[in-house]
Amino acid sequence: MFNKLSFYIDSLIKLVGKLSATFIVVLILVIVYDALNRYLFSNGSIFLQEIEWHLFDLIFLLGISYALKHDKHVRVDILYAKYSNKTKNILNIFSNFFIIIPFSSVIVYYSYGLVEVSYLQNEVSSNPNGLCCRYLIKSAILIAFVLLILQSISEIIKSFEKLKVKNG
Repeated sequence: MFNKLSFYIDSLIKLVGKLSATFIVVLILVIVYDALNRYLFSNGSIFLQEIEWHLFDLIFLLGISYALKHDKHVRVDILYAKYSNKTKNILNIFSNFFIIIPFSSVIVYYSYGLVEVSYLQNEVSSNPNGLCCRYLIKSAILIAFVLLILQSISEIIKSFEKLKVKNG
C-alpha cells in the first residue's frame, strides 16, 4: 500500500518537474523577446519583467520537490558518501521526518494566510501595467511546500522499504 502511495507521489512530482522544465523554455523566450524589444526598439515592459520574475519563481518553487525526488538537493555529501546504505536510509528518514516536513509545514501554515489575504484584497502589482492576481504567484509557495511534504513522505517510504529489504 505504501509503495503505491510513493509511486503516485513520485509520478506527480515527475509531472511537476516537466512543467517546471517547460517554464524554463518559456522564460528564455520571454527574456529574449523582452531584451530585443528593449534594446532594439527602446520599448521596455514592466509586464514582461514581472512575467520573468514569476516564471523564475515557479521554476524554483516547483523544482524543490523534483530535486528531492532525484537526490539533487543540498547536503554535506563529503560525510554522507562515507556512510553505509543503512545509515544513509536512517539519515534520510530522520532528515525528512524531523527537518523537511516540519519546516515545510510551517511555510504552508503561514503562506496560507498570506495567499488568503492577497486573494481577498485582489492584490495586484504596485507597478503601472504590472500583473494582476498576485495571489496566484503567492499560492505557488503554498503548493510548492505541499509538494515538498508529499515528496518527503515518498522518500521516507522508500527509505523504510530499503531498510526492510536489507533486514528482512
